[in-house]
Amino acid sequence: MRDPFQNPFPSDGARQAIWEMLVSRDIDAFLAADWSMVEDDFVEEGFIGIDGRKEVNPDKWRLAFPSLSAYREEWLRQARDFAGQSFAEDPRTAIFTTTTLEDIEIEGDTALVRKKFDGGITKADGTRDVLQWQTLYYCRRHQGRWKISGFTGYLPNPMG
Repeated sequence: MRDPFQNPFPSDGARQAIWEMLVSRDIDAFLAADWSMVEDDFVEEGFIGIDGRKEVNPDKWRLAFPSLSAYREEWLRQARDFAGQSFAEDPRTAIFTTTTLEDIEIEGDTALVRKKFDGGITKADGTRDVLQWQTLYYCRRHQGRWKISGFTGYLPNPMG
């Protein structure tokens, strides 16, 4: 059984750095609703984010984030909304347990990263929020380290 807190790439520096950026740092920043913890993880110039709207059909996907600032605003809105909720379990453990990032394709200074969510989190009132989607991140080595240059996210998991 995998340890959801354990980086699965202990001997691969590039993949290890990408995992830390997209799992550990992203989750901790989201829970703190603190964009400053991740702001240096993005390439601002040319950033683009596609919202797959959990739809299999790409005709229904939307260019929801034509800039990093548009994405930052939505990220902060979601993080603040999440922070205002009460849970019956530790949110950090629940999100880490739900998150899988084990497939990173690297060609030169560019990477395609597959991050999947499959599970949920129990709220204080006994209801359960289902976390079941996936995101394809486009990363590149920029200014000496791996950063996110865009993504196609909120895709169904599994697809089709």
